Amino acid sequence: MKTHHYIFLTAALFVIVFYDQDMGLNLGILGMIYAVLTLYKTAGKNKTGTLYTLFGTSILSSMAFAWYGDFSSFLAVVSSLLLLSYKSKNSKMKILFLIPVFILNGFTSFCRFFDFDKWLPQRNVSGLWQKTLAFILIPLLLVSVFFGIYSAGSDHFAALFTGYELDINLWQVFCLSVMGFFIAFNYWNFTVEKLIYKKHHVLNNDFQKDAQAPKATYSFLDLSSERMSGVISFFSLNILLVFFIITYNYEQFYELPKTPVQLSEETHQRVNAVIMSIIMAILVILFYFKSGFNFDPKAGLMKILAKIWIFLNAVLVLSAAAKNYEYIVNYAFTYKRLGVFAFLILSLIGLILTYIKIKRQKRNAFLFNTMAWYFYGTIVVCSVVNWGGFITSQNMKRKDFTVDYHLESVNFSEKELLKYAREKNNLQLKKNLEKKIKYERSKTFFSKIIYYQTIQ
Repeated sequence: MKTHHYIFLTAALFVIVFYDQDMGLNLGILGMIYAVLTLYKTAGKNKTGTLYTLFGTSILSSMAFAWYGDFSSFLAVVSSLLLLSYKSKNSKMKILFLIPVFILNGFTSFCRFFDFDKWLPQRNVSGLWQKTLAFILIPLLLVSVFFGIYSAGSDHFAALFTGYELDINLWQVFCLSVMGFFIAFNYWNFTVEKLIYKKHHVLNNDFQKDAQAPKATYSFLDLSSERMSGVISFFSLNILLVFFIITYNYEQFYELPKTPVQLSEETHQRVNAVIMSIIMAILVILFYFKSGFNFDPKAGLMKILAKIWIFLNAVLVLSAAAKNYEYIVNYAFTYKRLGVFAFLILSLIGLILTYIKIKRQKRNAFLFNTMAWYFYGTIVVCSVVNWGGFITSQNMKRKDFTVDYHLESVNFSEKELLKYAREKNNLQLKKNLEKKIKYERSKTFFSKIIYYQTIQ
């Protein structure tokens, strides 16, 4: 199949699965179709291990959306398919260019649509497309246009056709067609500008040989002065961070207990401070360890001090994680508290990658390229795990378990709440749950969410 076949096929499928439907099983099915067609269309040279991995995560995230139909699984489907399409075109493209490429294609799609020679066949060997265009599409378009003109000019002419009712929402079909074609056109026919190809080397992970010579970064600061600046800075920051860790842990674990509201506010403030501290720490290291400065043979002391600072920041992350865990033990699981763990884990990964960057003399781009993949992995994990069910199942063990909160604010907790209702003989809760489940099961096929079909 040619590019235009993929565009028209998937645009038609979009209209079929979304016409008069809510978003649910339909997006999961469409996502899997997109993934399979992309793998089939990809040239052999681009079928790398990364592409097969992205194919697997695209199928997995599509299944996750069909199962849950929530925002995290939607984000996973979109990011997985965009990455799959992106890598299928050029396996060497860096992930950080993904968003600029597709945003640019979205804005230029109107102009690229009229460049027919780029995406429509110039000559159809079988003649099927030519005959379809000549015998059906063009006459149908002309008849539709003149029908509208004649109906507006003659009430009697229009009355000849008003006794019939077509049970199709033409406006919805039109909107879905436009949207489906826009998505399909930009997915199958996106372009990467020459400027991006030319600047692609900027995001390489390793230095070129001609960039490994130590040299000063700024004209007003020689190499020895810059090196000594790094030593003094990292030494001072290490001393400062040691005192901060001591006071931070004392405030968290040794001060008198506070009210839940105060504890919540302070916990969030301190976690935010830790995350900002880690981000700034990484930026400072990236500032000093750039270009040929990574290969300076006299920068050994600065590297040791930087590694110590990375270790101390890791201790700070673990301290914040311990406090967040204590907070959960005392006041139960919530989405935000699990999210804190996710941010802290990503911060710890960032520190580890920063250490690798210094140890193996990588470019700063190495850190951003690699972290982008970890962020993507986090999105996929969030999409496939029923965190709402986990939160409810863990909090059910507590004496202060609040049913209303988990019923209204926690997603996909119905299975656990049904168990709780049966154990506690809570008839009202059971009735509310059964009503919600019945409503979800009554939806049409393409609008269904599989999770609710599996509840006994």
